[in-house]
Amino acid sequence: MTPLVLLANLALSFAAFAALCLSMNRHHAAAFLAKPSRRTARGLRAAGWAGIVLCFAVSVLAEGWNFGPVQWLGSLSGGALLVVALASYRPTWIRPAALLALPLALVAAFII
Repeated sequence: MTPLVLLANLALSFAAFAALCLSMNRHHAAAFLAKPSRRTARGLRAAGWAGIVLCFAVSVLAEGWNFGPVQWLGSLSGGALLVVALASYRPTWIRPAALLALPLALVAAFII
């Protein structure tokens, strides 16, 4: 397990769960003070699921089928924990944190 793969997976899973979180009316209203349109909610939901699938692909390609799914599940747990903490205590920070996590994941993935 390399730290860069773990960083890429954690950042991708955080961004994916942040998108899924912001696709819900309640959390979107807490972060933006307005409910999302149907189109925005669908786009965020699609981006969230695509991020989860991409996170799985990165972990399996980097670590193989023996350890990749295990690392994927661990990074999903860590990313979800971070999103839950931000949604509970600082909901307005979810969007900037997710936008910061995406380039971090890309840089870590390209260094791998």
